[in-house]
Amino acid sequence: MSQALTNRLSAMKNEVDMLISRLNINGKNAQIEALETQSGKTEFWNDRENAQKVMQEISKLRAQIAPWHVLINRIHDALELAEVSDDDFVDDLTAEVEAIAKDVEKMSLQAMFTGVYDGENAILGIHAGAGGTDSQDWAMMLERMYLRWIEQNGYKVDILERSDGEEAGIKSVLMSVQGPYAYGYLRSELGVHRLVRLSPFDAANRRHTSFAKVELWPDIQGEINIEINEKDLRIDTYRSSGAGGQNVQKNDTAVRITHIPTNIVVTCQNQRSQAQNRDRAMQILKARLFEMERQKQESQLANLKGENVNAEWGNQIRSYVLHPYQLVKDHRTDYEIGNTQAVLDGRLNEFMESYLRYQMERLNTPQT
Repeated sequence: MSQALTNRLSAMKNEVDMLISRLNINGKNAQIEALETQSGKTEFWNDRENAQKVMQEISKLRAQIAPWHVLINRIHDALELAEVSDDDFVDDLTAEVEAIAKDVEKMSLQAMFTGVYDGENAILGIHAGAGGTDSQDWAMMLERMYLRWIEQNGYKVDILERSDGEEAGIKSVLMSVQGPYAYGYLRSELGVHRLVRLSPFDAANRRHTSFAKVELWPDIQGEINIEINEKDLRIDTYRSSGAGGQNVQKNDTAVRITHIPTNIVVTCQNQRSQAQNRDRAMQILKARLFEMERQKQESQLANLKGENVNAEWGNQIRSYVLHPYQLVKDHRTDYEIGNTQAVLDGRLNEFMESYLRYQMERLNTPQT
């Protein structure tokens, strides 16, 4: 059997072992064992709310570590096969080594997640910018793009709230994205997205530029220690919208919470009851207030370091040009793809990976 394949597998094993250590996979195994011991106690389910949080934490940790166990086992199996097999199996082993190499490259990206909440679920919001129907249509195109990415990458999604446009598209949508490192991957999407195309809503078929804003918060349910004064809240209820039929609520189950000091508005209508929608909306409000405070602290720190922090609406992070040429370009990393339809169909991983590497370079570059 080719010594080159054995050497390559050994190198990948060393790399994966290093990444497992960096990501503290063994520590997460210990966390699971401790939580499972806790769940095995007789009185565990006496506090049902806490018990559910513990079980959710176990599930989240398992989802984070399982791919690493699968990967290292595949490498071990391939190494054993390389030691005992003859040349008749070189082609099969070569194909397996190539497949493992792709998975190692993909998994190594997780080691680039440096944020405390990168491993969490995410709350993703999309808002149409100025520009009327064109921007609302662009917001709906972005919604479809992210739903395709979510589906292609094995994540789950719940639409928490959606507001349709007057003529076409959407004014806004809020969705919960659930899966390992959902927030970490989607951090690359936070900001203003710009579309250039021939407008289908312009009778003269002129070129239009549209903007939509993507917002993101870590969905750290039950872990946010933020006190909210009930006097600072205005809570409105209304009837959930729907396509008709049995699923349309006949009562005012949808909830809109306005945090008066910050003017943050959160709506939720996908739960079965008003109480459930209120609880979920409060969780999202806490997440938004938490993220606002975190960004404020980071901005203050950045100013001390002499960095220019500018998050104005017009500063797009990515442009999608459909006319007069085809190009999607990220303005932070300079990564670009000419196949615009593939991107709009959910091909975002290259942009996300490029952004992760860009962030790592920034962290590792000494400040002057």
